[in-house]
Amino acid sequence: MRLRTLLVAIGLCAGPVSAQDLPVIVADSYPMAFLAETLVGDAAEVRLVVPEGRDPASWRPTLADIVEIQAADLIVLNGSGLTDWSTRAALPRSRTVDTGRGLESDLIATDTITHSHGQEGSHSHEGVAPSTWLDLGLAIRQAEVLARAMTRALPNAPVADNLTRLSDDLRELDAMGDALVDGAAIPVITSHPRYEYLGRAYGLQVTSLDWTAGDVPDASQLATLRTFAEETGAEVLIWEVAPPPEARASVEALGLAQAVIPPMSTKPDTGDFLTGLRAGLADLAEALDTVD
Repeated sequence: MRLRTLLVAIGLCAGPVSAQDLPVIVADSYPMAFLAETLVGDAAEVRLVVPEGRDPASWRPTLADIVEIQAADLIVLNGSGLTDWSTRAALPRSRTVDTGRGLESDLIATDTITHSHGQEGSHSHEGVAPSTWLDLGLAIRQAEVLARAMTRALPNAPVADNLTRLSDDLRELDAMGDALVDGAAIPVITSHPRYEYLGRAYGLQVTSLDWTAGDVPDASQLATLRTFAEETGAEVLIWEVAPPPEARASVEALGLAQAVIPPMSTKPDTGDFLTGLRAGLADLAEALDTVD
């Protein structure tokens, strides 16, 4: 309670960022930053509060970060349990947009899973799968929620036109996903538990491993993968990042096709949200074709 009171007081003292040349929008995750940047164009400065390369699900803001977030003209959250700090940071309601509001009936319940995020350490996902944007239909609805809030906050920004173009791009990706499977759901294995919405939206029956991105799986991990493949009939492994050659060869030796679909929770080294997912869906389509 004392921390909450302190954060409220600091937020009130900081005030809105009126001294900036442009209004400031902060986003709690890369997908939300991408949507905001695309919708607002040059009419505002969009800041991603999560440091580069850090996972938004496990990153925790410092007091200085909270002050910056509270002072923004608009605060954009993915919602759906992605950033639990946002429920404790006394964010100004009138300037906060939860793009997950209205998606409650479409959220996927999960068991409690504790796993590693590299430098983030161990982290538990409990209750709801947070990566809603991997269902492009849900991403469109999140963009629409954000567009309505931006239109009120920034009436001179070309939000309506940008929303039309963004929705068209997202629908193109959605159609790529729909084309992956023709008929009954296809079992696949993923290297990390991030793909619940992708699977449900596009006909994939997902079984998740908990491998650290970029590492070479050891003998025990490969044995688990073999067991999962035998139990589910899966013939494809989806990596969250491009694996080392040794890792790819080990999986190939098990007779599995492979694809890389970045979960897009962090900003890619090249390209953006659209190009990253487009490449990932194309890679998966190619892998599925080899096992038909």
